[in-house]
Amino acid sequence: MVVFPGFQLLDAAGPIAAFEIAERAVAGAYKLRIASCEPGMIASSSGVRWPAEALKAGGRVDTMIVVGGEGAREAMRDDELIAILRAAPARTRRIASVCSGAFLLARAGLLDGKRATTHWRWAPQLAKLFPKVRVEADCIHIRDGDVWTSAGVTAGIDLALALIGQDLGEDIATRVAREMVMYSKRPGGQAQHSVLLELDAKSDRFARLNAWMRAHLGEDLSVERLARETAMSPRNFARAYAAETGATPAKAVERLRAEAARTALQRGVGIRQIAANTGFGDPERMRRAFIRLYGAPPAAMRRTLRHA
Repeated sequence: MVVFPGFQLLDAAGPIAAFEIAERAVAGAYKLRIASCEPGMIASSSGVRWPAEALKAGGRVDTMIVVGGEGAREAMRDDELIAILRAAPARTRRIASVCSGAFLLARAGLLDGKRATTHWRWAPQLAKLFPKVRVEADCIHIRDGDVWTSAGVTAGIDLALALIGQDLGEDIATRVAREMVMYSKRPGGQAQHSVLLELDAKSDRFARLNAWMRAHLGEDLSVERLARETAMSPRNFARAYAAETGATPAKAVERLRAEAARTALQRGVGIRQIAANTGFGDPERMRRAFIRLYGAPPAAMRRTLRHA
């Protein structure tokens, strides 16, 4: 784990915890080390300090993970760090970044011509500063060859689980996710923030309804049905729901179905089956929804997501 002054604590701690649990499941699988160009107690952005050994240019390393944080901008000016990262592929099996750590990989030229992601807030800046990088802002993590990048903070755990799955198998990765009490092991192509967060229901009534909708996507989710679930008249329900969430009930249902369909695409489920399972019914209807929401049809997105 490569850290620097002002690093984000969870960017490092989350993946470290995942690898620690995996090592307990498969003894000897991992040996964890924290390194920085300036060895000693490194202050995170929260002020909490971590001990780090010296990050050196020589020696073999299996996996190098560069974390992100408020200090990443200053770290981009650290010529020694950038030089070490630039030379890293010659001595590592794979290199990865969490959140704004992608800026350091890009500064070292390691993302040129590659697909990459970072925290959604910083993705436009990454694309502007490094036009050779193919930035995909809406993925949890992306693998392009032996280089992995991930979104912010908790996405570092998803990245670690993907690396563990590659090393030790998906069964072990799933066991680690369960041990960490994760709600789910998110695939790399999943959107960085869920539709439920975007809908942002203020009341418990509509928050519960949104969760119920996501659990019943294959059923009738007409305004009349949703109004019955909330014990409201259809007209009053439609007006109140749009005022609180910023979306009409029909648009909310479409976005929830598309999100579920997108996840199923990466798992390799057939498009016709996905359309049936998520309530689109007709693959053509699902295709039109994908183009509206994601700018690409399901078949094209499947090719992209499978490489995420």
